[in-house]
This record gives sequence, C-alpha cells and structure tokens, in this order.
Amino acid sequence: MKSGVWFGALAGASWGLVFLAPTLLPSFSPVLLTGGRFVAYGLLASLLALPLYPRLRKKWQWQDLPALLRLSLTSNILYFLLLAAAVQQIGIAATALIIGLLPMTITLLGRSEGNAPPLKRLLWPLVAVLAGVACINLNAVLGVGGSIHGSWERLLGVLLALAALASWSWYAKDNATSLKRTSYDSNEWSLLVGICSGLLAGLLWGGLMLLWPAAVQTAATEDAWRLFWGLNLMLAVVSSWFGYLAWNACTRRLPLTLTGHMVVFETLFALLYGFIYLQRLPSLLEALAILLLLGGVMAAVRLHAQPLPHVTEAVGNRSGLSQR
Repeated sequence: MKSGVWFGALAGASWGLVFLAPTLLPSFSPVLLTGGRFVAYGLLASLLALPLYPRLRKKWQWQDLPALLRLSLTSNILYFLLLAAAVQQIGIAATALIIGLLPMTITLLGRSEGNAPPLKRLLWPLVAVLAGVACINLNAVLGVGGSIHGSWERLLGVLLALAALASWSWYAKDNATSLKRTSYDSNEWSLLVGICSGLLAGLLWGGLMLLWPAAVQTAATEDAWRLFWGLNLMLAVVSSWFGYLAWNACTRRLPLTLTGHMVVFETLFALLYGFIYLQRLPSLLEALAILLLLGGVMAAVRLHAQPLPHVTEAVGNRSGLSQR
C-alpha cells in the first residue's frame, strides 16, 4: 500500500504539468493541444516499445485491442477534448470543481471490490477532499458569471464537464479491471495505450484537416510552434508515458476505493506548479484547501490499512477451526 501511494503521488506530479501547457500556448486550440500531445506520446511509445517487441509479440492477443482503444479514448483523447470544451463554456474554475469529484466517483465505482471498506468509513475522507476542491475554486466560481454568455451555454458547459468526469471515472474502473486480466506489466501496458492514443490522435487531426480545417488552424508564429512541439514532447515523456506508468503501478497495488483518492495529487501538484510559475505563495483559502486534500488522502490511507471486520472475523474463525 505504501508503494502504491508513492506511485499515485508520482502520477499526480506528472499530470499536474499538463495545466501549464494551455497557459504557455494560448494561441493553440484545445484540439491542437490534444492532438499534438498524444501524437508525440504515440511516437515516443512506439520508439520505447521497439526493444520490447519480441516480448510484446509473445504476449499480444488481438482481444486486447478493443480494451486498449477504449482506454486510449476515455483517458486521453475524449477526456481532454471534453475538458477543453467545458472550459471554453463555463471557465476553468467551474470545470475544475466538477472534475474535482473524481475521488468520489472512482470510490463509488470501486465499491464492488471485495477488499473495499464500507462507504460510511470513507465518508469523512471524501468530505475533506470535496471541501478542499470547493476551497480551491471558491473565489473563481463566485466571479465566473461575467464569462458566461447565456444559460444554454452554461448548461452545455456543465454537461461537457460531467461527460469528462464520467469518461475518466470509467477509465479508472476499466483500466483497473483490464490490468488484472492482462499479462503485460505496467510499462508495457502504458506503451500500448500510448501507441493507440497516438494513432487515434493522428486520425483525429488528419480528419479535422480534411473535414473542418478551421478547427486546426492557428495564427501562431514559428517560435510558438517550436515551443508547442517542445512542450508536447516534454508532456509525452513526463505526463503521458511516466505518468500512466506510475498510475498503472499504483492501480496494481491499491484497491479502487483508495486509488480514487490518489487523483487528488494531480490537483495539489497543479497548484504547486502554478504558484511557482506565478512566483507567489498560496492564499489562506488555498492553504486550507491543500490541508483538506492532504488530510482526506491520509485519512483514506489509514482506513484502508485497517483490517475489515468481515476479514478479521474470517481469520478468527479459521484460527479457531485449526485449534479444534
């Protein structure tokens, strides 16, 4: 469990970098940012998979392909497209507030696992995480009204954010199930998902260039394009390959009800990187949010470390039977 939590923190530290890309590349659309990141990820994954080809070929089964394509869509392409579209409609703060429900949705989806603690034992950690997310976004949410063009646009933005939330929640559950069924290790599975994500991103970009050229057009300068590909290469290595490698290692070691809380590290590291980029300290409300998020995660880890009542009873019964 301890190593699983460390891998979850590493995944969050890797994914937190993603929030800097739209800030540093304001002239690029979400479609271009998404396509560029995952095309770079696909190329990197292909290069890293070449030395492993003999081992991958022995393990490869065509029935793995639907799962790989499904995971590539839900965790990468579809999720980021929905997220970017929601931000355009209702702003970053309101979107982040909805996406911040991931620990709760993943925990609820993980309730079917036999090693999951009762939901009432996880209530207070979940409340702490939700309170932390609310504190992070409180000031921005109170002032978001000026950026909304109308009620229909706001409703559409909320629906897009909820769809993004559902997409990544489904990925977390689906990925955990797939990892337990497959014979690939965490690195091999991450590389295969990366190759599929690159193919899907390339098809998306090429299809839009043919059918809807305006979606992939930008007035960016040559220097901006160099920064675009440099950042996407960095995100491909750190956020995509290493981030999902760490996440898969975390998923193998932790029950899904605890894995959901590990997503909080993405929010925490995104805040940290933002403070460094803006060269400022957190406000009182932001500091309170960080304490609540960390407290919620630590409480969840302690609860999962405690033996479940039905497991303790079963062990006691077996001990009594062996004595008799």
